[in-house]
Amino acid sequence: MITSSDIFTTSSQKQFEKIALKVFRYQYENNKVYQEFCDFLKTDPHKVKSLQQIPFLPIQFFKSHEVVSNSNPTQETFTSSGTTGMITSKHLVTDVTLYEESYRKGFSEFYGNIEDYVVLALLPSYLEREGSSLIYMVKDLIELSNHPESGFYLHNHDELIAKLIALDRAGQNVILIGVTFALLDLIEKHQFQLQHTIIMETGGMKGRRKEMIREELHEQLCKGFGVSAIHSEYGMTELLSQAYSLGNGVFECPSWIQILIRDTEDALTYIPDGKTGGINVIDLANINSCSFIATQDLGKKNPNNSFEVLGRFDNSDIRGCNLMVL
Repeated sequence: MITSSDIFTTSSQKQFEKIALKVFRYQYENNKVYQEFCDFLKTDPHKVKSLQQIPFLPIQFFKSHEVVSNSNPTQETFTSSGTTGMITSKHLVTDVTLYEESYRKGFSEFYGNIEDYVVLALLPSYLEREGSSLIYMVKDLIELSNHPESGFYLHNHDELIAKLIALDRAGQNVILIGVTFALLDLIEKHQFQLQHTIIMETGGMKGRRKEMIREELHEQLCKGFGVSAIHSEYGMTELLSQAYSLGNGVFECPSWIQILIRDTEDALTYIPDGKTGGINVIDLANINSCSFIATQDLGKKNPNNSFEVLGRFDNSDIRGCNLMVL
């Protein structure tokens, strides 16, 4: 039996691999969709001895199948964003406490105590639909901040501008989490000089603006908010964990996530650090669905295990996973 303690207390590569292999065997035995996928690849689970031998389920399966590894009732159904008529992903979560533990521990690992911050959220496209895992997380972080000034903003930009200025002048630490197009809308209305505020973009133009490369986007946001770096969150409907970038588009993972970069021409082959390929994610918190996801994102891994997101395989299916299309 794999416990949340096993998942969230991995302290070495050897320990991570041991837990990941246990998770693989558990999911092979209990997840019908994943088992069929592994069998299609002629994978013998008894011969899988390393992370590189584990099959990674293409993320598109969450659009067409119910990817679950137990028979427990669904507590939350998280859905991806998409334009009208687009088939969206569904992540059936049978234990939402794992998600809560994952994002709370992940946030704490990178930013410290949530109560040290006022959390402001500018996520209009997410607020306007049901089933967003990002909204679930941010709502909880707002409540955990235990600060009366924390909250969501939709289209009330003037009110948000006034609050950002007042809190910054008062020396209050603030995190503004925003979808990319809404942050750009905000700095078109007002140019800031913020000293105590972290700007965290969650990616995605949602069809509201032309996609931009990250360097150009972050340069505009730095200038508009008067900050030296733009933070980013890398997460998606199909995962229960996030990676964070504290600037320059370089993401780091909490200890229960790892990234592998696959060859774009051969999905079963991995490429060296510094080379661009497809991003595979191991998310141990996904124990009840699938922990081994082959995303549609392109990126590269650095020798220190940090990684960068460089674009997507398919430009026609752009959605909010922090994707800056080249």
